[in-house]
Amino acid sequence: MSAQPISAIRNLGPKTALALSEVGIHSRADLERIGAVEAYKRLRDRAGKVSLNALYAMQAGLMDVDWRHLPDELKAALREAAEHTT
Repeated sequence: MSAQPISAIRNLGPKTALALSEVGIHSRADLERIGAVEAYKRLRDRAGKVSLNALYAMQAGLMDVDWRHLPDELKAALREAAEHTT
């Protein structure tokens, strides 16, 4: 796992990095450990409404690809997991 700061992960800008730090996610290792869906859930629980683009960006960042290039099937699976995460 990497101690790389969130702000250095592809697709994640300063606003997302700040929001993630506010929910206890400070590094790539933290994001890898909890996963993009749980991170999205924490952001949503804190802010009330978070764009699905944040979910896609986090997953794509972990994969080191542009979030717009995630396959539709993966986006659908991420949405499904986020909707059913309690």
